[in-house]
Amino acid sequence: TAAGQPLRQVLEIQHVGRAPGNYRIYTNDWTLDADHQVAFTNELAPDSCRPWVAIERRELTLQPGARYRYRFEIAPPAGTPPRECRFAIMVEGLEAAKVEGAVSFPVGGRIGVIVYAAIGDVAPALSIAGTETVQANGQPTATVRVRNTGTATGRVEGFLDATDAAGQSAEMSPADLPILPGETRRIALAPVAVDGKNAPTLRFPIKVRGQLESGKNKLPLDASFAP
Repeated sequence: TAAGQPLRQVLEIQHVGRAPGNYRIYTNDWTLDADHQVAFTNELAPDSCRPWVAIERRELTLQPGARYRYRFEIAPPAGTPPRECRFAIMVEGLEAAKVEGAVSFPVGGRIGVIVYAAIGDVAPALSIAGTETVQANGQPTATVRVRNTGTATGRVEGFLDATDAAGQSAEMSPADLPILPGETRRIALAPVAVDGKNAPTLRFPIKVRGQLESGKNKLPLDASFAP
């Protein structure tokens, strides 16, 4: 959207419980750490765009099986320079539960729906900054470090040709993780399952060739990963 022009969107919520469901809805800022864990916060982050966000209502009750088209709007002020607006819409449920037939206490969960909005002409600019093998769950894992020098969040996708120490050939693909503007993120490469079979187990060292993609941009890769 352009600065000064509101952007209206809809989020569909379905209640799958057997009793009416009560929900609280609000916005949060969020961060993604090096281990790809998301942390939500009610406090406004520096340069947060949440003051531009208007949500339809803060409380909602749904009957069993009901769907609700929940509306929200992003209204960047006129004169806002090109940037990406990122925030989360939090849908928090709160229901009564009985313990030992005598005590009732609230139990609930919440879902964070991540929203990205482009204000003006913004785009990611991804490049491969390096490769390395890391230990994940006690196993060596091939990773690429992807740098984003652009103005919008990007992701890499595609398939790479891999050959392991035993001469076994396979395809590998990158994890579907966001790379935010200004950050460099480590993205794991994993073998791909083919024809309904389980993904193969590859023996290190592994040689990988091909190219990853980010929209129309191509990121060539020719690397070896030691154990």
